Amino acid sequence: MKNAVQLSHHHLDQLINLFPAGIFIDATLGNGHDTAFILRHPFFKGKVIAFDIQHQAIQSSQEKLAGFPVEHYQLLEASHDQFDQFVSILDYPIVHGAVFNLGYLPGGGHQMTTRPSSTQAAIEQIANRLVKGGQIIVVIYAGHPQGLEEKQVLLESFTSWSQQEFQISHLEYINQKNTPPSLLIIEKI
Repeated sequence: MKNAVQLSHHHLDQLINLFPAGIFIDATLGNGHDTAFILRHPFFKGKVIAFDIQHQAIQSSQEKLAGFPVEHYQLLEASHDQFDQFVSILDYPIVHGAVFNLGYLPGGGHQMTTRPSSTQAAIEQIANRLVKGGQIIVVIYAGHPQGLEEKQVLLESFTSWSQQEFQISHLEYINQKNTPPSLLIIEKI
């Protein structure tokens, strides 16, 4: 069985197959692994817009992504809850997929983490521009206090979303120790 990150990449792979020239959002760039995964896809001809508030994340990701064509990605040193502001400026009216890896920057300090309010705002903004069949893929790390709070707030808020507009699922490994990450999939129907 795959872990939550591997499953998120499986879903991203399927989305790229559906929308090879699509607009994809990496809402939590971190060390650039999700953006690199998208750019490595053999059929990908679209654009990745990646957000992170930490300069360190932007720098390390620029190095990791140096071998990819720059016209296929844009790194923004900004919070993901500023999504609407940036996509309006960049003139991207629709989004085909988005990925979030919540928590803190791997290899960085644990004091700076994603927050429920900004994550929820970003997901709502992206959902408003999501095409039919598009997905928002969220890996949730609840093994630290801020992550647990974020998980609880997000899951509670999504129970009220319209089932006529979105299909939302949550996969959690219930027999594993140390609170493994879970996966949230929001699909526009």
